[in-house]
Amino acid sequence: MHATSVAPLVSNLTPVAVEKPQNGWAGLKHWKQDLSAGLVVSLISLPFSLGIAVASGAPPITGITSAIIAGFILPFLGGSYVTVSGPAAGLAPILLASMMALGHGNLENGYPLLLVAICIAGFAQLMLAWFKMARFSSIFPAAVVEGMLCSIGLLIIVKQFPALMGVKFHAHEFYEYVLEVPSHIAEAKPTVFVIGALSLALMFALSAGKARWLKVVPPQVIAVVFGSILGLVFGLNGDTLIHIPDNPLAHGFTLPNFSGVWNDSTIWMAVVTTVVTLTLIDGIESLATVMAIDKIDPFHRKSDPNRTLSAMGISNIVSSLAGGLTIIPGGVKSTACIMGGGRTQWANFYNACFLLVYLLLARPVINLMPYSVLAAMLIFTGYKLCRPKVWKHVAHIGGEQIFVFTVTVVATLATDLLWGIVAGITTKWLLTCWLTSKGQAPVTAAVGNGNAIAANGAAAPAGWTWLKTFANPVAHRESVDDEHHIYFRGPLVSFNLLHVNGELARTPAAAKRVYLHLTDEVSLIDHTSCERLMHFRDECDRNGTAAVEMVGLDRMAARSPFPTSMRVRCSPSAAERNASRDPLTAIGTRDKRDVVTNAEGNFQKDEGGMAWISLSNPRAATASGTVSAHDRQEEARAEMDWLDLGKASDGEQQPRGRDAQARADMDWLDLEHAVGGAAGPDTLFSS
Repeated sequence: MHATSVAPLVSNLTPVAVEKPQNGWAGLKHWKQDLSAGLVVSLISLPFSLGIAVASGAPPITGITSAIIAGFILPFLGGSYVTVSGPAAGLAPILLASMMALGHGNLENGYPLLLVAICIAGFAQLMLAWFKMARFSSIFPAAVVEGMLCSIGLLIIVKQFPALMGVKFHAHEFYEYVLEVPSHIAEAKPTVFVIGALSLALMFALSAGKARWLKVVPPQVIAVVFGSILGLVFGLNGDTLIHIPDNPLAHGFTLPNFSGVWNDSTIWMAVVTTVVTLTLIDGIESLATVMAIDKIDPFHRKSDPNRTLSAMGISNIVSSLAGGLTIIPGGVKSTACIMGGGRTQWANFYNACFLLVYLLLARPVINLMPYSVLAAMLIFTGYKLCRPKVWKHVAHIGGEQIFVFTVTVVATLATDLLWGIVAGITTKWLLTCWLTSKGQAPVTAAVGNGNAIAANGAAAPAGWTWLKTFANPVAHRESVDDEHHIYFRGPLVSFNLLHVNGELARTPAAAKRVYLHLTDEVSLIDHTSCERLMHFRDECDRNGTAAVEMVGLDRMAARSPFPTSMRVRCSPSAAERNASRDPLTAIGTRDKRDVVTNAEGNFQKDEGGMAWISLSNPRAATASGTVSAHDRQEEARAEMDWLDLGKASDGEQQPRGRDAQARADMDWLDLEHAVGGAAGPDTLFSS
């Protein structure tokens, strides 16, 4: 029996069963859709894999090797459904720095030693998955993750300057690269630089286009073809072009040097640091990518994070033994898979098959790709991670978010990614403790039948104020008939989100209404926790399982107009003023009987009650039921996740709710109009 999803029809909210494609042998029935998607993804994966390998300081062929291994392994391990895995640009700076450290400045000597670290990191991931540690990824604050990705983008950009200019740099750190650029301007090879610069300009120009075909093939692929043709016309040759060995299967593999690591104790600490960094960053980015792709999956399937982590571990072990790079799910390739109609992990398998064919039969064509064009492609990718819109988005969420974000970026660029994450998390924790102590409310709260859950009547001890950021904030739970009540006391922050996730997961299946009571002792709800609560509410609504209401949210003040911004406990008078401005508290309690839609599928207000909109798409209810341009932008920003994923599909593959349609309306790696309906130029974000 196949699993089914339940999607409400817009007109009357009648559930419609839609078959959910499954992985494994059962997924082969969708071979036509997965085959076509695999072909589209392979055209993207080929230049991406080559460029990432070069950016990592490894031989170009290792990028293709890694992507092929991932495609041949992951369909049989499962964990996720439409994510396409392979080498990732996000880990390139780490691999390059680690290779230099392990090889004492020599990349050729450092690469076999790096493979040992990748292999050990794969085993570490297997152990973490065995102990079901993937759930701990939720404790990483959103601002730290976004800061980590922004730092990676900046590192990618500066480390592509040598290839773009066609010269050698002596720098190893971020600021060293920046300071060394002026001294090499006169030495730059004009033809190499012009071809790379024109390819980069083409990518930016195409990314601003609105043509439908640009949503199928990303600008990077088109620019690589364009740059390769220019290289052929201008006669580029030698070390300015990619080189794949004449017999890739015989001469394209490098084996890990286990004996070299064992015999050289001077690099043991570097190996440990590399393993910890790879395990941490690989795990965070893999799980975050999978969760982001789940949001735009047309079939609303939910990936298994521990199984995904296990699959990544096995893939990294096999890849390292075959001389390949680290493997993680890729956001661009996974989005392209969905856009191409992919339905299962078999699309990843077909992608690997096409890559193997290219490697064996199209080697002369691959060798026409200039290094400067691949560098331009990576600069464009890095820019997407650190562009001004990212900073503006984080600042719009709240001042505390941009502060933690900036600390993470500065610390990472000054040291490395591992210490940058540590600095970001430490800053976030200290800031949370300070805000918690400020917003502490020494009151007595009652639940359900009136039993008190906090009757101390005095402020908590200072030590407890610091420790409560990790304590379980769930005070009490009870089920009455078809209603389920959860009472929170204490701050809801990323550091105790594990407890909240566990409590939400234990919500009885029979519950038709779920009430999340934010008692007066909830002094703070940070951005990460607010997003989680809203995602839970959105998911329950989309699946038609229960109506979720947050009781007491109107007594907390939002720190910014952003829908999922931090909320702090405030005085009754301030709460009354806040209720009229907060887009969440301005919306009434949801009741399916009160929801009606017009012909366009927009929510309207019924005589029997107030309109209710899913918390992932909050907007103020107006008398006419219309949405202003400002509200449309707020809704679009609410849909933005850490990957800034693009449009998943334009076609109606099956009935979908408004939330899924909003995600399907997102542009390629760039949010433009995440809400359906006409939008003029003033309502769209610039590319």
